[in-house]
Amino acid sequence: MTREDEVSGKKRILLVIGGGIAAFKALEVARLLRKKSYGVTPVMTEAAQAFVTKLSVETLCGEAVYSDLLSADQESRISHIALARSADIILVCPATANLLARMAHGLADDLATTVLLATTAPIYVAPAMNVRMWENPATQANRVLLEQRGVHFIGPVEGEMACGEFGMGRLASPEMITDILINSFARSHLLQGRHFLVTAGPTCEPIDPVRYISNHSSGLQGFAIAEALAQAGAAVTLISGPVSLPTPANVRRINVVTARDMLEATLSCLPVDGMIAVAAVSDWRTETEGQEKLKKGRHDLSILKMVENPDILAMVCHHDKRPALVVGFAAETEKLLEHAREKRLKKGCDWLLANDVKAGVFGKDHNQVSFLDDHGVENWPSESKKDIACRLVQKISTYFHQI
Repeated sequence: MTREDEVSGKKRILLVIGGGIAAFKALEVARLLRKKSYGVTPVMTEAAQAFVTKLSVETLCGEAVYSDLLSADQESRISHIALARSADIILVCPATANLLARMAHGLADDLATTVLLATTAPIYVAPAMNVRMWENPATQANRVLLEQRGVHFIGPVEGEMACGEFGMGRLASPEMITDILINSFARSHLLQGRHFLVTAGPTCEPIDPVRYISNHSSGLQGFAIAEALAQAGAAVTLISGPVSLPTPANVRRINVVTARDMLEATLSCLPVDGMIAVAAVSDWRTETEGQEKLKKGRHDLSILKMVENPDILAMVCHHDKRPALVVGFAAETEKLLEHAREKRLKKGCDWLLANDVKAGVFGKDHNQVSFLDDHGVENWPSESKKDIACRLVQKISTYFHQI
């Protein structure tokens, strides 16, 4: 950070441009960040220079490009170590499969990877590559390794590739990348260093290849809680059933379909500091899933024998890796507090939030809940799901600062 930046309070982003066809979009990211008054220092890999020119990058960033590790001229202006320490955040955009692999294995064979290895600033990567390269087990193993070390992933998203294929691997939009970076500066540190697991949305239990058992959960409340936790500085893993909501900024998302999928994903994430089980998990599934569509009039529906799904909340509460704080949700249609108290004791969770779903909260922005813990019941006012999420996260923050 320059002396002028310190005086003005301007935040500085080090933009590492990788070598891929999506490199030209890094120019738009730089333009949007500068429009919001952020300083952008560009570093280009050798491969990146085959896709965009230094002149273009310097024009959009308003600063000279750094690219050569062993250049006496560039080292005389600012050493690679000083460059690594100059940024508030480092953004790698686009992050190619090769660049992710080099980061994961600690290589430092050019300026970009040397800076990434030497920095203590938060690192955000925006991957872009062919869908097959993104899905390759090697790339996914590198992703997991980097996430475990605290690297934040922005995308990729699903879409059409430059090669003509369609799938996951397309660079997130410049607007999305910019918004996430800007929001990261606004994050508080209330839950810094804590890791939370949030389940959200419905589960879908197949009857046959066409039909399934599910519920009306939209995922809005769970996603709002995941977002609020991330804004409080926590690391957040969101396990979601089938919903059409975008992933909140700075949140790692795992998509599942059935209750058994959700259980497997949940247990694989333990240990964590806290779990907020918001998902509306289907209580039952058919004992046997039909391999063909069950035709009306041709099948005796008594074959649809129902069996109970695993109780994810109870299993986590009694697990040997039980989180320090487990929060459950209860959707009821009658005797709200009676059933909520019974559920909290039966499951073994620390806190429970209960709401009357007959009021029509599914898919709506507002909710009204009752908060239950060892001290009794608090009836929270009707408010937006985002406000409820913030209220809950404030309680969670207070809890962890007291233990």
